[in-house]
Amino acid sequence: MKDINVLVTACGCPGASTLIKSLKNIKERKIRVVGTDMDREAIGRFFSDSFHQVPPATDENYIPFIQNVCNKENIDVILPESSTQVLKYAFAKEEFEEMGVKVIVANPEPIKMSDNKYLMYETLKKQTSLPLPKYTWPRSLDEFITSAEKLGYPESPICFKPHVAKGSRGFRIIDAKINRKSLLLDYKPNSRYLTLDDFISIFENEPNFPDLLLMEYINGNEITSDCLALNGQALLTSIKSVEQARWGVIVRGELLNHSKAIQQTQEIIKCIPVDYNSNIQFIDPPEGDPLLIEINPRVSTFIYQSDLIQPYLSIKLALGEETPMSIKSYQNKIAIGRRMIRYMDQVFYNP
Repeated sequence: MKDINVLVTACGCPGASTLIKSLKNIKERKIRVVGTDMDREAIGRFFSDSFHQVPPATDENYIPFIQNVCNKENIDVILPESSTQVLKYAFAKEEFEEMGVKVIVANPEPIKMSDNKYLMYETLKKQTSLPLPKYTWPRSLDEFITSAEKLGYPESPICFKPHVAKGSRGFRIIDAKINRKSLLLDYKPNSRYLTLDDFISIFENEPNFPDLLLMEYINGNEITSDCLALNGQALLTSIKSVEQARWGVIVRGELLNHSKAIQQTQEIIKCIPVDYNSNIQFIDPPEGDPLLIEINPRVSTFIYQSDLIQPYLSIKLALGEETPMSIKSYQNKIAIGRRMIRYMDQVFYNP
């Protein structure tokens, strides 16, 4: 089988080092990994065969810079790892294809629908029968307060997040049972809780109220679906628990046998057809079906197996070495009960 060169972007992100090591451990061919990141000391640099420091994805020269790297390194496939990059790559996909480079990314419209959480919910509400959390879009501070009461506050907690945000940025829980003194003395400084009074004090004199998705707060376990899809069809879906998270990143979890989450993933992908790898987050309440929280249309944290490395299957699918039907056959290979633990480590080097 032909050896290939794979470019992994944002190689300083939490899952990059494990992804890179997994690709380099593939037995059936040699995979040369080229890492890129705007941080010259991104951790993925030290596991890649080659590294390039690049401009931010928001820079107008970002895509031309990456194209130059592709030419220099003879890249076959690009694996975008950052949510801030995927839309840029989606719009430039044809340019890369003309260069002979495959990009593991969906088309622009599904990415836009995934990124905007209000648009995501509205699309699914109109086109599917999926259960969704109660949500609303308040256009002002007064409307936020009124909507909070309609969602059950103060008897029940509520939560909010920006329409478009990455990770846990801007996500907060408002719970009347938790006061400011308790927040100060009993919770860590990175707590997600906020009082309604603090929220009001932040925005009462702001001329422009932000676009926020205000939602009921769902008690339950967080689970995520890691899906490999093509043309609106979920080909391979694994479900994992998120038993512990830090900075919005899973640090402990397990592969689950969860047929309802798999069925919901299939409906979501059919409605919002994000190709290749996507990570779909749910809250799984003690009773009832899982409720969708967000869609990340990119490579994410996987529970890897030596015989099942989902990003590599995406590469083979893009290169025409696997078919949708052959990808489906891997579903039975998912090692239910396999666990992951993320840990901290260091590298040392002389610049």
